[in-house]
Amino acid sequence: MINGFLNVNKPDGLTSFDVIAKIRKTFGIKKIGHLGTLDPAGTGVLPLAIGKATKFFDYFIEKTKVYRAIFVFGKETDTLDSMGVLTKSDDKIISEEQVKEALEKFKGEINQVPPMYSAKKINGKRAYDLARQNKDIQLNECKVIVHKFDLIKEIGTNKFLFEIECSSGTYIRSLCRDLARELDSVGYMPLIIRVKSGMFEISDSLDLNTILEKDKLDELVVPIDKLLKFDAINLNEEEYKKVRNGLTIQCNKQDAKYFLYNNSKLFALGNICDKKLKMEIFLDD
Repeated sequence: MINGFLNVNKPDGLTSFDVIAKIRKTFGIKKIGHLGTLDPAGTGVLPLAIGKATKFFDYFIEKTKVYRAIFVFGKETDTLDSMGVLTKSDDKIISEEQVKEALEKFKGEINQVPPMYSAKKINGKRAYDLARQNKDIQLNECKVIVHKFDLIKEIGTNKFLFEIECSSGTYIRSLCRDLARELDSVGYMPLIIRVKSGMFEISDSLDLNTILEKDKLDELVVPIDKLLKFDAINLNEEEYKKVRNGLTIQCNKQDAKYFLYNNSKLFALGNICDKKLKMEIFLDD
């Protein structure tokens, strides 16, 4: 079984699930999941966990993300991106100076309402499914953190390129919509690239077609203990058997989480509390 992480450079037009489905089908993988979705129109870093690596999802939930995005003011679509239909427009011309001034209100901890066409759930149903059915939906405000929101340059009339570093759960389309409103206009996001997601960077990502052309995934997948950094403990046979069977053993190391090895092979993530070591996540095949 393959256990590890795969940094995919997601192409435009595919959902995150589409990417997973293609890799699952090509390589016959049963356990695979993404560590943070990207909209169909979004490209860039889509980290995938494969096999036992899926058990580490919680270690990636709160990781920050970095995006490059283009905002266009004076037009708005129902999806707030290039995949929707035009719903609003105005003839206001926005200057670079106006954008820079307005940006300051969207830095730090802010409240934002997710887009109508989003994966947010309302009574168990995805918001985008309800929106496509023309249902009247109300999405609640969410607190998010925008660490950085920089104007890179103006690339055309009412067309601007930004770099945004933000907390997980931040909708860049919502930032576009709300920034446009602050400028007394409307806006949509025709392009977005995720350049970083936690420890995954676009410079290390792999093109989806390149991945699918491989005979095996082994050489492309980053092993769990190469990406996540925990100190290691190598257990002898007696200790290994006890820990593997769910027993606690004495261990004279400081309280923390450790990768556990037997004969130099990773078999678990363990936790030491009050000098007692217990297995937390079993990783052996």
